[in-house]
Amino acid sequence: MRFLPRKLARMTALLLAGAALTPCGMALADEPVLQTEESDIIKLTPVTPHRILVQDPVGHHAKDGRVYVVDADQGKLLGMVQAAYNGNVVQDPKGRAFYVGETVWSRGNRGDRADLLATYDPQTLDITNDEVLPGRALVTPKKNDLTISSDGSRVYVYDMVPTNAVHVIDTATHKVAMNVGLPGCALTYPWGNAGFTSICADGSLANVSIGAEKAEITHTKPFFDPEKDAVFEHSPSHSADGKTFFISYSGLVYPATLSANTTIGKPWSIQEAAGMKAATNADSPFTVSWRPGGWQLAALHNATGHLYVAMHQGTFWTHKVAGTEIWELDVATHKLLRRIKLPKPSSMVGVTQDANPLLFTDDEAGDFFIWDLKTGKVVHTMKHLGDDLYFTVALGE
Repeated sequence: MRFLPRKLARMTALLLAGAALTPCGMALADEPVLQTEESDIIKLTPVTPHRILVQDPVGHHAKDGRVYVVDADQGKLLGMVQAAYNGNVVQDPKGRAFYVGETVWSRGNRGDRADLLATYDPQTLDITNDEVLPGRALVTPKKNDLTISSDGSRVYVYDMVPTNAVHVIDTATHKVAMNVGLPGCALTYPWGNAGFTSICADGSLANVSIGAEKAEITHTKPFFDPEKDAVFEHSPSHSADGKTFFISYSGLVYPATLSANTTIGKPWSIQEAAGMKAATNADSPFTVSWRPGGWQLAALHNATGHLYVAMHQGTFWTHKVAGTEIWELDVATHKLLRRIKLPKPSSMVGVTQDANPLLFTDDEAGDFFIWDLKTGKVVHTMKHLGDDLYFTVALGE
């Protein structure tokens, strides 16, 4: 056996001692004992008039639609749920749940199709029921594709297969209670707990009374000319009493009280309410006027009877152009109360229903603006909340 010289042995011992201080040496030390990770679910506070839902179909890749849960008092995003494809959302009138209608395919973009109605817990954002529907209308999301009775007992799902129809869903059982065929008519505007109204292609309305076993349907006479001056499908309506204000492309407001025997009042002009000349219809399509336009272009504050409409300057066929101002109108006196200039053109107008209402607008970049209606000032700007903000949902609508 050969022995190292004394000097070399001493150097070797020093090197080995130093190695014990290196990271490799430290790996020989006892590892800390990690605590077992436990998952939990954070619960949101109960729904309030200023906690809203914002629908975003994400038009550039619509399979990725979503609904945002927003605390409008703080301008804070609380959560998000999926809502694909061309999804729609409606909220229980007392905030006990919200419902998302959506469509998926078994192989992503093909395969077996499933039309679904998901029920969400508003505190945990968990799905509490996921019901398969007979179908739903795969058109651009509109508020009146998916609506709810004023007591929350029924959800109405508009469909177009094999013909125009509405599926009535019992929210207690989550089952389809009834299918109502409505050839030539579309969408749903609920009134109370007894039924809903649809808009028909000839300019009339179909009123559907929901009975225990079947539905009774009555029709109004045509009240607008769909060729010359159609009404916006996104006209604001109040489900509790059926008060609805159908707004035409030219800016006429048709006050209606929806029921089994719907009544429609004499129309009045938004422009004349502002001291201007009434705007022209399709007979004179190139006349530039202040006109309503956008997507969810109007909202009603029910308690005050104040109507908020997105307005822009343009010709007759500019009904999809975003508003540069919000006009606040009194539906009782037919007078313009205020013109709110917007920082960016908005295709959406939303409003809460409490005594201190907030107003909501958006812009093309997906920014979300929260306004104090008493001051007419922006109190929060949520930068790029989403890609395509279409409408808001608040308690009491």
